Amino acid sequence: MAVDAGYKTPYISKLLMDDGIRPVMPYTRPQTKDGFFKKYEYVYDEHYDAYICPSNEFLTYELTNRDGYQMYRSNPERCRSCSFLNQCTESKDFKKRVSRHIWADYLEEAEHLRHTERNKRIYSKRKETIERVFADMKEKHGMRWTTLRGLRKVSMQAMLVFACMNLKKLATWLWRTGGSKQKLTAFLSFLFLQTRQTPEFHSEQRSLSAIWGTTNRSTFF
Repeated sequence: MAVDAGYKTPYISKLLMDDGIRPVMPYTRPQTKDGFFKKYEYVYDEHYDAYICPSNEFLTYELTNRDGYQMYRSNPERCRSCSFLNQCTESKDFKKRVSRHIWADYLEEAEHLRHTERNKRIYSKRKETIERVFADMKEKHGMRWTTLRGLRKVSMQAMLVFACMNLKKLATWLWRTGGSKQKLTAFLSFLFLQTRQTPEFHSEQRSLSAIWGTTNRSTFF
């Protein structure tokens, strides 16, 4: 599963790996001020459950907060006289803290997979597949802004747009594989008849009619 940087979190990494799905995640820039050490320059030691700073001093475990992050703190007596203090922290009490999520191992494994040829090949297709769908949705189907109010109404409008985009994709596949117009028509007729037989169809149709001010079912199908 290829995702963008916004979904590169410990929880999502764990969820995918536990379900047997290979995560394909991009590189993310360190969120550190210029002139300061990056987080990857503090090495985590699993045996001692501590971080080692660039000055080879230990940052020991302090606590685990409600968000699932374990906090590691340095010894202020050693930091006070450290030559790297100005590159390490601006803390007035001379304490450096580093956080580590309880599921950080999953995120680190996803980062290791990022360097494999398979992940690089899969992620390179993202701009041709996922991003293209987003672009078409916004530019060709009016989804850059919402035209309705309320979660329910917007959800219905979005579902109709997505259904139309899927039908367009289906038509393209049939055309590329030599499918005939009769096959496409037969499939759409079958899909329409199956949908009409469900109670959900009539309920949704009445809701959509109220939104657009019409009772003609052919308007939507």
